[in-house]
Order: sequence, then structure tokens, then C-alpha cells
Amino acid sequence: MLPISLQAPSMPYHMADSADELSANGLYLIGFGFDGTACFRKGTRHGPDALRDVSEDIESFSPYQNLDLEDCQFNDLGNLSLGDSDDAEQQWQHASDDFERLFASAELAKNKIKVITLGGEHSISYAPIKTYLAEYPDMVLIHLDAHADLRDGYLGYHFSHASIIRRALDHFGSGHELIQYGIRSGTKEEYQWMRENKTVRTSREDFLQSVRDIPANRPVYLTFDLDYFDPGIFPGTGTPEPGGEDFHSFIKLIKILAEKNFVGADVVELSPEIDSSGNSAVFAAKVVRELILCMTKGR
Repeated sequence: MLPISLQAPSMPYHMADSADELSANGLYLIGFGFDGTACFRKGTRHGPDALRDVSEDIESFSPYQNLDLEDCQFNDLGNLSLGDSDDAEQQWQHASDDFERLFASAELAKNKIKVITLGGEHSISYAPIKTYLAEYPDMVLIHLDAHADLRDGYLGYHFSHASIIRRALDHFGSGHELIQYGIRSGTKEEYQWMRENKTVRTSREDFLQSVRDIPANRPVYLTFDLDYFDPGIFPGTGTPEPGGEDFHSFIKLIKILAEKNFVGADVVELSPEIDSSGNSAVFAAKVVRELILCMTKGR
């Protein structure tokens, strides 16, 4: 194997102090290791570091895209700080505020800056999705997940991992669009809302065709809960659901996104300690590899 870190070899590993340190046309990774609202099995706070650890021992070359990380420029900014509080909501707010402070002032659209956020539970996606929605008034939000995540809060948390898409919708404008796929768990009310609003796709081909139909210049953001994959091949997640997708369905999506205006993503819900084999962390690292290559294509 050729050791390769998710950190670009020629770029420094540090947390940027201000937007002035971010370069136009740059791709940045940032970790948000938080699992304070997780309602079943915790452990996703270790996700970003587990991804980095295993990435040093996987091949940098993607046979699916015929591209190599060694030919890409990107920067790993490290992990957002959760602050000094022991309170989960304050930890989440501290890191979310830091994300918005850094990237909202960077003028992502104007400077063509792309960000991949590594979770962490799905509630961490709020800050990046909110930031991107503000930057791109015509953005398509693609949501891959086993769960609908449309509850208006859960177990006392307004910004729960089970309500991330509901909270994202709070910031939707008339030009925004939501496409959901992989959903196989939710309340009756969530399913009713998805059907009435025509956000959910129930077959792989319908979903992929919906992505193909997005105009090439329209910005696309992907929020990717790894429990989208079947737990038989990806057990390392806190809320597994049978009947999930496989890696090849993801690769089909990547090949379509490579031809789109793919501006940002988050990858969440890797809980590495649940899968003692380490296979889920490797699986997730290869997902991130493909996203980096897809987003840097042509740069």
C-alpha cells in the first residue's frame, strides 16, 4: 500500500484563525467530533480522527475516477474546538459558532472555496448547511441517510441529530431544493411530509436521474449520513437500519456529481469503536477520498 493521509502532503495541518488564511479555489477538510445528542449508541465524536488514522494506510489512487490524491491540493484544518463546557448543547454551539465565524466570512461562493466537514453525529451538519444555503440561493441539498431527520427536535434537543433536515429547512429560500434518498426509517408524519413535498426518492434509478437532471451550473451540497449503507457492510454507526445501499451506488452518484457544480459536503455518523474490525473506518475514509477527488476534479 502507498501511505497517504487525508491531509494534503504539501499543506500544513492547523486550525485556521481567520478567513484570511483560506485561499480562493481551495478545498478544506474540517472535523467536528461531537455526539452529545446521539440517542442510541454514541462514539461518533471519534469519527474525524479515526478517518485520519486509517487514511494513512489506504491507496491514494481511485480506480473509479482514475484520479489520485497525490495530484490534488487540499488542506485539513484539524478539528473544531468544543470549548470548555461539559454541557452538550454548549459544546455544539461553541463549535458551530467557530465554523460559521471561519467560513461565513470567507465568502465561499465568491472565492470558490469548498469544504468537507467530518463528523460527528448528524447535528454537526447544521453549521455547514446553513452557511452554504446563505451563500448559494439556488442550491440543491442532497440528503443520503437511513433516517428522514425531519423531527422538530428530539429528546429535548432542538438541534438533534434526528432533526438536522428540519433545521436546515428553517433556512430554505424559494430557490433551494431538497432531494432525499436511502431513507428507510422515520415517523408517519415524516414520511407524509416527504411524499407531499416530493423530496424523497424511493428507487436508486429515480434518485440518480434526479441528480442527472440538475443543471450543470447549479450548486449542489451533499449531507451524507453513513448509515445510508447497509449495516451488513458498514456496522460502525450508532443507529443502523437494515436494507441499506452499497458502495457501488455511492460511486454511481460520484460519477454524476463529477459533472455538476459540487460545492460542499459533510460526512457523518462514523462511530469507529462500534466496529472493532476497523473496516467501517476504512470504508468511510474511502468515501472521503472519492469526495475529495470529485470536488477537486478540473482544479
